[in-house]
Amino acid sequence: MKCFCKTNKSTKQLPDTVLFLKAVSDKNRLKIVCFLKNSEKCVCEIVDFLELPQNLVSHHLKILRNQNILKTRKDGLKVYYSINDQNIEKSVNFLNSLIT
Repeated sequence: MKCFCKTNKSTKQLPDTVLFLKAVSDKNRLKIVCFLKNSEKCVCEIVDFLELPQNLVSHHLKILRNQNILKTRKDGLKVYYSINDQNIEKSVNFLNSLIT
């Protein structure tokens, strides 16, 4: 397979970008990212928004967290999720460099 990357740095970033795209390619995970776009939310709010069982929402959150798309903050018993802006910006900028 021919690689369209221009630099060695780009080639090294491809695996991370592929994992990022796989993580956000799921409809529910993309909904979570959109829901968290403007502010952090606790798990219960995300469950209510998606109207899915908590165990399934937790599965999606774990995938997004493992790819550093989301970050967490614990307050007592509640866990709050928010967007990891730096990581998303890095992936989006890399994708943009591939197509422009």
